[in-house]
Amino acid sequence: MGQVLRDRVRNLHRPNRREFLQSAGAAAIAALVLDMTAIDRHNVVVEQCTLRIRRLPAAFHGLRIAQISDFHHHGYAEDYYLRQVVEKVNALQPAVVAMTGDFITAHGNPFGPWRKAMPVCAEILSGLRAPLRVCSLGNHDCIDIAFVTHCLTERGLTVLRNSYTAIEAANERLWIAGLADAYFDFPDLEQAIPRATEREPVLLLGHEPDFADTVKAYGGVDVMLAGHSHGGQVRVPGITPAFLPVMGRRYVRGLFQLDDLQLYVNRGIGAVHLPIRFRCPPEITLFTLEPAA
Repeated sequence: MGQVLRDRVRNLHRPNRREFLQSAGAAAIAALVLDMTAIDRHNVVVEQCTLRIRRLPAAFHGLRIAQISDFHHHGYAEDYYLRQVVEKVNALQPAVVAMTGDFITAHGNPFGPWRKAMPVCAEILSGLRAPLRVCSLGNHDCIDIAFVTHCLTERGLTVLRNSYTAIEAANERLWIAGLADAYFDFPDLEQAIPRATEREPVLLLGHEPDFADTVKAYGGVDVMLAGHSHGGQVRVPGITPAFLPVMGRRYVRGLFQLDDLQLYVNRGIGAVHLPIRFRCPPEITLFTLEPAA
């Protein structure tokens, strides 16, 4: 009798095969959710990229440019997380920080919570340390272009909206240009792109990467930096990325050579729709400029 009781007690703690598989499956799902929401979403990767430019003056050989994009502050980018991104960028010691839009997440309400988040976002980004800190705006920023621009410029950040500026060294110039958002605003390439000489390369900031086809046809640009696509945000092998917005579906992430135009698409810092990333971590890109062979 005692042995029977001992066996029954022992069996109470021994799950059958079905129960074991259910428990293992639940644990795997919980681990995956934790990975997507808390780990991958904050696991910022620094991608190193050499841009070889045909008409790059010697004064700019080795120039370092950091790109960050798609912050979506108030959406799924917390204050502490954005400050960590700023620290990571500063540790790279770039000469230029290029920010390619979507500073906040806005869904059609011009007086929504994003309005309180935008000044905080600008204050945090003002901690970036570089001689030149330039911004173009994204589709979410078009909820109130004047207000977003004011918040950024008030903190000493330069907003390029169909306009340009130049870096000068040893009597040479490198042009940094910026487009108005191609989805909700009115990009004007004639205003945005300077009439550069043969020895004055042009680097263009523009939020939507698929607009690069129009930039390529227009000409006069060596490099275009974009964001918008988030790299797909959720990338399951063999399946099309889940979060690809309009004008971010042809060129999703990384470096593309489009005739004479080099396009780089940054995966972004934040997230949209859901606070998840999977196999597509947030990105800081560090470019080094070198002459083409």
